[in-house]
Amino acid sequence: MTSREQEIIGLIRREVKPALGCTEPIAVALAAARAAEILRSGRGKDPDRQGHVCDRCEARNASLDIEVSGNILKNGMGVGIPGTGMVGLHVAAALGSVCGNSSYGLEVLKDLNGEAVAEARRMVAGGKVRISVAETGHKLYAKATIKCGPHEASAVIEDAHDMIVETSFDHNVLSQISSSLESDTSSSAGDTGLTIREILEFVDNVDYGDISFVLESRTLNLALAEEGLKGDYGLNVGKTLRSPGHRDVYGEDFLVNAMSLTAAASDARMAGCTLPAMSNSGSGNQGITVTMPVIAYGMQYGIGDEKMARALALSHLVAIHIKSFLGKLSALCGCVVASTGSSCGIVYLKGGGYREICSAIKNMAGNITGMVCDGAKVGCALKVASGVACSVQSAVLALQGICIQSSDGIIDEDIEKTIRNVGVLGSDGMQTADRMILDIMVRK
Repeated sequence: MTSREQEIIGLIRREVKPALGCTEPIAVALAAARAAEILRSGRGKDPDRQGHVCDRCEARNASLDIEVSGNILKNGMGVGIPGTGMVGLHVAAALGSVCGNSSYGLEVLKDLNGEAVAEARRMVAGGKVRISVAETGHKLYAKATIKCGPHEASAVIEDAHDMIVETSFDHNVLSQISSSLESDTSSSAGDTGLTIREILEFVDNVDYGDISFVLESRTLNLALAEEGLKGDYGLNVGKTLRSPGHRDVYGEDFLVNAMSLTAAASDARMAGCTLPAMSNSGSGNQGITVTMPVIAYGMQYGIGDEKMARALALSHLVAIHIKSFLGKLSALCGCVVASTGSSCGIVYLKGGGYREICSAIKNMAGNITGMVCDGAKVGCALKVASGVACSVQSAVLALQGICIQSSDGIIDEDIEKTIRNVGVLGSDGMQTADRMILDIMVRK
């Protein structure tokens, strides 16, 4: 393995990881969990003991102050919290303090149980959890401060959903690191100088054994999709798309199957299913959308594991690359980026090369780039389904040699300039829309 291949594989491992629940409230839960561990440790108790449930007296007496950026608030207001039947940041924070284990990262609530849920509910009902908007330039920011008696502890997350940059106990800083991101529009992907050409060369030439781990995306996200089709989650977008009663409208082809599987996974996840998703760039829905259309194609047409691993690696990396110019959170819906990645994956599985992949990206950029993010919620499954429809359409057109011309809109002849144009539009151009959406949501 070359050193460059090692760097790219390291990038995939950093940006593609399991996440239990919507990652914005999970980031809050993670901060609360770490603060609670510090508080318990400071009081002479082992934060790593099995169970991770606070003593009854501590849980009853403790209070939580949570400060978050506007984008965290926007994406945490209406999303289901796994295993609780509740929505929002209050219960996520309470659960983090009661049963969270920060060593699990984005699966911080993996030890969730009925007793912990009941305790978290009592904390929320008793007004023990307070949420406020932080004065910060970071779009991704969460600070949890837990107080019990004369003591308090805090943990701060910045710029990545699982990046704890500061901890303190009784106002004394215990640890402090610099965020890896200088601004919301920079990223590790941009810093590596990735291009679409290099991504494709990597996918074509890297040893299969070195990227076979990406098949875990198929395992986790397919399980979530199947659960969404079996259960009664959210808006039931996925189930409805493949309902026998609507075959006269949707049919039974690959497109509806891909839309159904992807939307079903989003249905389940956003409604609080306790199965993890394989995320991409800090987003579970993005991880679902970047993989499930590719997985659906592989299932329908018998694609082998090696080809599937290469296609999934391509899809993940394209999404990571594009997302690097947007920042972790933006006013641009993440399914736009993710479905662009899956469109490239489908092109790859159907035998397309660099030219067709670039055409698919341009077709996507000229189609749904303006889709706004108005917070995480069960309705995201509708946007996911729309993204998949555009993904397949863009792939088919690209394979027919059809591509939006560089004279149109934000499309440039150079694929990398096109990607940067999407990034500038989503990160800078939509700032006013982002603030307006948050204002509308808060005033409701």
